[in-house]
Amino acid sequence: MALEFIEVHGVVLVAARGPVPRLTEAIAGEPITGSWWGHPKGHQIYAVLNAVTESEDVVVCRAVEGKVTIVHRRLWPALIRAADTIGADRLARVEQEHTAAGHHVNHETPFPAWADRASMDAASTMSAEDAHALLGSWVTAPRRASRRRASSP
Repeated sequence: MALEFIEVHGVVLVAARGPVPRLTEAIAGEPITGSWWGHPKGHQIYAVLNAVTESEDVVVCRAVEGKVTIVHRRLWPALIRAADTIGADRLARVEQEHTAAGHHVNHETPFPAWADRASMDAASTMSAEDAHALLGSWVTAPRRASRRRASSP
């Protein structure tokens, strides 16, 4: 269900509010007020998010307004082609590791190191206008400053 939702929409936010659908609300089946962790389906949401983010059919990055974003493989060529507009920094793949101590550690793979050859080749034959049209209006909206904290060296 969750992967189908992502495939249909192409680009979704995990939980933040923004110009594209929120996956947590699709999993819950209703709008979520406050943190999804406190929702009655919080454990289910957590399990589904873990399964989805491990799929080879998605990339997790911060493409939409610097927020955690999931993009389905079918739109990777458009995402790659729109990198100059979105910002390569926002296209780094984000993977979360769950440590034995119960912590979550984010690891980032810079763009375009995560991109496969087929997506890169398809992107090279696509116009920027076509890429923007496939991704949606959020791509060309004025870029907001990211609220992410700077990480320590």
